[in-house]
Amino acid sequence: MKCPYCGFADSKVIDSRPINEGTSIRRRRECPECQRRFTTFEVIESVQIVVIKKDGSKELFDKNKLLSGLLKACQKRPVNAGDIADEIESELQNELCQEITSVALGELAMRKLKSLDHVAYVRFASVYREFKDLDTFLNELRELKNSES
Repeated sequence: MKCPYCGFADSKVIDSRPINEGTSIRRRRECPECQRRFTTFEVIESVQIVVIKKDGSKELFDKNKLLSGLLKACQKRPVNAGDIADEIESELQNELCQEITSVALGELAMRKLKSLDHVAYVRFASVYREFKDLDTFLNELRELKNSES
């Protein structure tokens, strides 16, 4: 690490401590040239995920946008929408996924909801799949009921 004071190209680590619940490391360093000390922080570099929308446009993945939809679906249900959003984001990061379609993202959210709470799943699916009428809604309920059997 380059010294911020004298510009010497190397430094020695004196102390390292985990911070932010172990997601970052704080390092105290000393320059062998000028003997001055400075602090650096090391964090995991996250992959920027791009969501490809149905119309072909692209935007950066926004966990808050996903969380908003999940919160509406999970309202007054025994399901933590924040945990689901965190889990989806972690999966995408772990797979080093740089692009995902909005369709695949919605399907991923619905799979998670379906395994946790059927009411939250149907709520999310009704908005995500844009149910047009009562028949579409009833067909989804029948499929859900049949998959349980």
